Formats: sequence, structure tokens, C-alpha cells
Amino acid sequence: MRVMLGSIAALAMITSAFAADLPIKAPPPAPVMAPVWNWNGFYIGVNGGYSWGHSSRDLNFFNPLNGVTLATGTGGGRDMNGGLFGGQIGYNWQMSNWVFGLEADAQWTGQKGNTTVLCPVGGCFPAATIAPLASGGSATLQDKLDWFATFRGRLGFTVTPNVLLYATGGAAWGEVETSLALTALTATGIPVTAIGSTKTDRFGWTIGGGIEAMFAANWSAKIEYLYIDMGSISNSVVMPTASGIPLGANVTSRITDNIIRAGINYHFSAGPY
Repeated sequence: MRVMLGSIAALAMITSAFAADLPIKAPPPAPVMAPVWNWNGFYIGVNGGYSWGHSSRDLNFFNPLNGVTLATGTGGGRDMNGGLFGGQIGYNWQMSNWVFGLEADAQWTGQKGNTTVLCPVGGCFPAATIAPLASGGSATLQDKLDWFATFRGRLGFTVTPNVLLYATGGAAWGEVETSLALTALTATGIPVTAIGSTKTDRFGWTIGGGIEAMFAANWSAKIEYLYIDMGSISNSVVMPTASGIPLGANVTSRITDNIIRAGINYHFSAGPY
């Protein structure tokens, strides 16, 4: 019996010593959690791009002393293409994969377009208004969109946690400068010129869409398309002439715009958490 107990004790000691020499298996690594991107909160940013605009026009010339129409021209139009640069500010609310928001932006633009209309003899400069003309002359009309701003709602869906596809639409307004220059020669060959311009603030509407992606904590980049319709803009321009008798022009323009722009936003709430 004593021999058996001694053998068991010796075996236990050998087993304990062997177990102490065995390598210890490391615990499995903790799972890596994917970052959750937060679209909630205020943001501010800058943008730049290019716009392909168009201005259709109707115009007629009148005697401002009595309002009588002297000549009428309709139809036609001109392109108003140019670059743009500006900034935006907005706020987002996120509910699961849906993101709702409001955004306002203001843009400087270099958009302008010219149209030259050839006038028949006595058409743009009637003899009763100025003098008998040796040639009919021409009328050059220019529209220039100095700036515009929009206030829009946004509705988007996160196709991945950090990529947002969205539609947008709302109100637009801007300042349009319309200028008109008339040139002709009198019967004695003396050039006659009349120039006038006016500026008008106009409200319209806009609709579009885009894609925005978070690329770092608090930062996102976007590409956006907007269509803007400023509606019909009616201006009356009264221009002095060489004879001292004024000449009036009624100009109606409808300005539409197709805009592609890229922007960067800084989000005041945390990016991933």
C-alpha cells in the first residue's frame, strides 16, 4: 500500500511539472468593430464648378414719351456659360440609413451671354425718333448672372455607412444684369449709339441630386448637380440718344441653368464613433 501511494504521489508531481512546461495558448483577439459614421448635426463648406445656362428673350422698342411700340423682335436666345464658386451651410438629421437635411448656399458666377440682332432700316432707330438712317444698324443684348443663392431640402440614403446618395430641391434667387446697346449710321454717316442697363433680383426654383462621402473624421466631399429656373425677368430700359430724344426697350428674359459642382464639408459632430 505504501508503495502504491508513493507511486501515485510521484506520478502527480511528474504530471504537474510537465503541465507547467506546456505553452499557454493566447486568447482569441477581440473582434474589430467597423466604425459607425454619424451624419447628424451642423456642417459648413466650400464648393466650385461650372454652369451651362441659357437665356431666351423677347424684346421690343418703344417711345418712352408716349409708350408707342416702335419695333418688335421675339424668339432667339443665348448661352450663359461660366464658372462659379461659393459656400454652403446646413444641418442633417439621421434615422437609420435615411438622412434628412436643410442647406443654404451662395454663389458668385461669371455667367454671361450676348445676342446681336440686325435691325431693318428705321427698325431700331425710327426716323421720327432720331434721324433718317443710312443703315438699319444692330441691337446687342447681354444678360449676366452676377450671383445666385439657394435654400433647399435634402433627402438621402446611406448606401454604405460613409456614402450618401441624395436628392435636393427648393428655392433659388439671384441678380441678373441686362444691358442693351444699339448702333446705326445716320443718312450723313454719323454713328448713333444708345446704351442702357438695369439689374433685377429674381426668385425661382431648383432641383437636383448628388453623392457625398465621409473620407475622414468630420470631413466629407460631394459632387452635385442642380437645375435652376429663374423664371421670366422683365426689364424696361430707357436710353438717351444723340438727338436727346430717349429710346425705350422692353426686354423679357427667361434664365435656366445646369450646374455641376464639387464641394468639401466640415461636420461639427464627430465622424466615426
